[in-house]
Amino acid sequence: MIWFVVWTVLVVGALALFFVLLRRLWRQAVELGRQLAVASEVVAQLADQVEALRKAAERDPIRPTLFDDPDIAVRRYVEVKAAAEGRREQRAGRLARTIDGWRTYWT
Repeated sequence: MIWFVVWTVLVVGALALFFVLLRRLWRQAVELGRQLAVASEVVAQLADQVEALRKAAERDPIRPTLFDDPDIAVRRYVEVKAAAEGRREQRAGRLARTIDGWRTYWT
Protein backbone atom coordinates (compact mmCIF):
# COMPACT_ATOMS: atom_id res chain seq x y z
CA MET A 1 0.00 0.00 0.00
CA ILE A 2 2.80 2.45 0.82
CA TRP A 3 4.38 1.89 -2.62
CA PHE A 4 1.13 2.82 -4.28
CA VAL A 5 1.08 6.14 -2.42
CA VAL A 6 4.77 6.82 -3.16
CA TRP A 7 4.37 6.11 -6.89
CA THR A 8 1.15 8.12 -7.05
CA VAL A 9 2.87 11.13 -5.47
CA LEU A 10 5.83 10.73 -7.82
CA VAL A 11 3.64 10.50 -10.93
CA VAL A 12 1.47 13.45 -9.89
CA GLY A 13 4.60 15.48 -9.10
CA ALA A 14 6.14 14.57 -12.44
CA LEU A 15 2.95 15.55 -14.26
CA ALA A 16 2.80 18.87 -12.41
CA LEU A 17 6.44 19.57 -13.23
CA PHE A 18 5.82 18.59 -16.86
CA PHE A 19 2.84 20.97 -16.99
CA VAL A 20 4.85 23.84 -15.50
CA LEU A 21 7.72 23.29 -17.94
CA LEU A 22 5.39 23.09 -20.93
CA ARG A 23 3.58 26.26 -19.86
CA ARG A 24 6.89 28.08 -19.50
CA LEU A 25 8.04 26.83 -22.90
CA TRP A 26 4.76 27.97 -24.50
CA ARG A 27 5.04 31.45 -22.96
CA GLN A 28 8.62 31.76 -24.15
CA ALA A 29 7.61 30.69 -27.66
CA VAL A 30 4.82 33.29 -27.73
CA GLU A 31 7.20 35.99 -26.52
CA LEU A 32 9.74 34.93 -29.14
CA GLY A 33 7.06 35.33 -31.79
CA ARG A 34 6.27 38.84 -30.52
CA GLN A 35 9.94 39.79 -30.53
CA LEU A 36 10.37 38.41 -34.05
CA ALA A 37 7.42 40.53 -35.21
CA VAL A 38 9.02 43.63 -33.68
CA ALA A 39 12.36 42.70 -35.24
CA SER A 40 10.78 42.32 -38.67
CA GLU A 41 9.23 45.80 -38.34
CA VAL A 42 12.61 47.23 -37.36
CA VAL A 43 14.26 45.51 -40.33
CA ALA A 44 11.59 46.97 -42.64
CA GLN A 45 12.21 50.46 -41.24
CA LEU A 46 15.94 49.93 -41.63
CA ALA A 47 15.47 48.89 -45.25
CA ASP A 48 13.43 52.06 -45.88
CA GLN A 49 16.17 54.17 -44.31
CA VAL A 50 18.83 52.41 -46.37
CA GLU A 51 16.83 53.11 -49.53
CA ALA A 52 16.47 56.78 -48.56
CA LEU A 53 20.20 57.03 -47.91
CA ARG A 54 20.94 55.33 -51.22
CA LYS A 55 18.75 57.87 -53.03
CA ALA A 56 20.48 60.69 -51.18
CA ALA A 57 23.86 59.30 -52.17
CA GLU A 58 22.82 59.19 -55.84
CA ARG A 59 22.26 62.94 -55.89
CA ASP A 60 24.95 65.21 -57.16
CA PRO A 61 27.81 65.11 -54.69
CA ILE A 62 28.74 68.28 -52.90
CA ARG A 63 32.13 69.31 -54.17
CA PRO A 64 34.11 72.50 -54.68
CA THR A 65 32.52 74.62 -57.37
CA LEU A 66 35.00 77.45 -57.63
CA PHE A 67 35.71 76.99 -61.34
CA ASP A 68 32.36 75.50 -62.42
CA ASP A 69 29.67 77.24 -64.38
CA PRO A 70 28.08 79.94 -62.17
CA ASP A 71 24.60 79.08 -63.44
CA ILE A 72 24.89 75.58 -61.99
CA ALA A 73 26.05 76.99 -58.64
CA VAL A 74 23.19 79.50 -58.58
CA ARG A 75 20.67 76.80 -59.44
CA ARG A 76 22.03 74.58 -56.67
CA TYR A 77 21.91 77.50 -54.25
CA VAL A 78 18.28 78.17 -55.12
CA GLU A 79 17.41 74.48 -54.62
CA VAL A 80 19.09 74.41 -51.22
CA LYS A 81 17.36 77.64 -50.15
CA ALA A 82 13.97 76.30 -51.28
CA ALA A 83 14.50 73.06 -49.38
CA ALA A 84 15.53 75.01 -46.28
CA GLU A 85 12.44 77.20 -46.59
CA GLY A 86 10.24 74.12 -46.86
CA ARG A 87 11.81 72.63 -43.74
CA ARG A 88 11.43 75.97 -41.94
CA GLU A 89 7.71 76.04 -42.79
CA GLN A 90 7.28 72.45 -41.57
CA ARG A 91 9.00 73.31 -38.29
CA ALA A 92 6.81 76.39 -37.85
CA GLY A 93 3.70 74.29 -38.47
CA ARG A 94 4.78 71.67 -35.92
CA LEU A 95 5.57 74.41 -33.41
CA ALA A 96 2.14 76.01 -33.93
CA ARG A 97 0.40 72.66 -33.45
CA THR A 98 2.43 72.01 -30.30
CA ILE A 99 1.64 75.43 -28.85
CA ASP A 100 -2.06 75.00 -29.67
CA GLY A 101 -2.00 71.61 -27.96
CA TRP A 102 -0.36 73.09 -24.89
CA ARG A 103 -2.88 75.92 -24.77
CA THR A 104 -5.85 73.56 -25.01
CA TYR A 105 -4.34 71.29 -22.36
CA TRP A 106 -3.51 74.01 -19.85
CA THR A 107 -6.63 76.16 -20.31
